[in-house]
Amino acid sequence: MEYNTSQRSVAEFIGSFALTFIGAGSILTVDGIIGSDNVGLLAVALAHGLVLAIFVTALGHVSGGHFNPAVTLGFVVTRRISGAMALAYWAAQFIGGIAAAACLRVVFDDRIADGLNLGAPALGEFTNVGEGFVLEIIMTFFLVFVVFATAVDPKGAFKMVAGFAIGLTIAVDIIVGGPMTGAAMNPQRAFGPMIMSWSWPSEAWIYLVAPAIGGVLAALTYHHMFLRGKHDA
Repeated sequence: MEYNTSQRSVAEFIGSFALTFIGAGSILTVDGIIGSDNVGLLAVALAHGLVLAIFVTALGHVSGGHFNPAVTLGFVVTRRISGAMALAYWAAQFIGGIAAAACLRVVFDDRIADGLNLGAPALGEFTNVGEGFVLEIIMTFFLVFVVFATAVDPKGAFKMVAGFAIGLTIAVDIIVGGPMTGAAMNPQRAFGPMIMSWSWPSEAWIYLVAPAIGGVLAALTYHHMFLRGKHDA
């Protein structure tokens, strides 16, 4: 069955909403209510990874399960999605992230929501702008590379493992990069909480630019090295 633009956009909205709501919400719960401890980082990593795995599995057959503008950009530069469809995806993804952040503001106490900027990513105390920029590029590269290897490559493992390889990539990236940059790897995941917490730090551009670079590099690398320019049907 071929899904139309509206159906695919709704799928992207729902998946993006879920990723930001559960991902950012896990930060508010762990750090704001329970109190972060030695398992706090692992809990946040698993929350992001599992929710992405679940919704890629649930909606991947509808829209491809991007839920991330950097992933969609990778599909654009390898000519696997039209410009018009990409614009629809990007709109749905960013609106989903903003809506999720708005809902988090409603359901969490203002002291927690404002104190943690609704789970928006930020550079760690010992991470400078250059380090954060490079780290976000590398982590996004891993993510988009795995997307292409499992979901795009017709010989990939998507039908067997569905979205769990992609979700696990998010989780391991957060375990390494979470304390350093927040490990966003996703412009909409950063943008929604930043907008709805009325915070726009000077390093906010990192979370928009670095994932785009990482996504493009990963998509082009896999496309030219392993798919040899062949498009899947």
